[in-house]
Amino acid sequence: MADKIEKITEQPSRFDHLEQMSVVELLRHINEEDCRVADAVRRAIPQIEALVEAVESRMKEGGRLFYIGAGTSGRLGVLDASELPPTFGVPDTKVIGIIAGGDRALRHAVERAEDVSEQGWEDLQTYSPTPNDTVLGIAASGTTPYVVGAVKLAKENGLLTGCITSNPNSPLAKAVDRPIETIVGPEFLTGSSRMKSGTAQKMVLNMISTTLMIRMGRVQGNRMVNMQLTNAKLVDRGTRMLQDILGVSYDEAQQRLLKAGSVNKASSDKIR
Repeated sequence: MADKIEKITEQPSRFDHLEQMSVVELLRHINEEDCRVADAVRRAIPQIEALVEAVESRMKEGGRLFYIGAGTSGRLGVLDASELPPTFGVPDTKVIGIIAGGDRALRHAVERAEDVSEQGWEDLQTYSPTPNDTVLGIAASGTTPYVVGAVKLAKENGLLTGCITSNPNSPLAKAVDRPIETIVGPEFLTGSSRMKSGTAQKMVLNMISTTLMIRMGRVQGNRMVNMQLTNAKLVDRGTRMLQDILGVSYDEAQQRLLKAGSVNKASSDKIR
């Protein structure tokens, strides 16, 4: 007999009669529940550390990080991956987000996309995965077939595997090398894992990707010196960074920045 799974994510909310609450009561209670999320993530730091250290060594050998999920979890993975090139100047092939149902699922529900256990690994084949790569499955329930199937087959093929889930001892956590369990408790709206579980996922993804980018040399001091100069705000930010680093005027800093293409390159001895 299979072990019984404790689905905390499906347990009843601590609050009832929500439709009878005032606006301020609803907002305060949602905020009360959100305050529990940071503590749950803090408790998972040893697990997050173990994953990041394992991914870092593989990335330095040319490996990639794949996020794979369905619904909210998939969208959050794609979001985090898509923000890394403009923020840190890394290629969009270094961290890749995959969502069940493809890009259409970012805006629309794709019927039963998450229920096919072999599809996740099949979707990964587009990228010709290698043993230097890591697959991080994201699923609040820890039971999503698309995600569980993907990490199982990834592990069988020699890839490092990890996960982010909000239920303890889930099939997903048991299937991977480096599980991360953020036990945030029942949702304010029963079963709505886009709320606390989704917030925990976003926080952990921020921690993983930001730490990896720092460890990969994409940050100097506390500055995003490799950010892409894709709009006026970022050009201004980069110019002011360069002013501070080089002690030159705003106009000279901006000229150097635009010539070099990044703060990092503009602040090197090669740029005059």
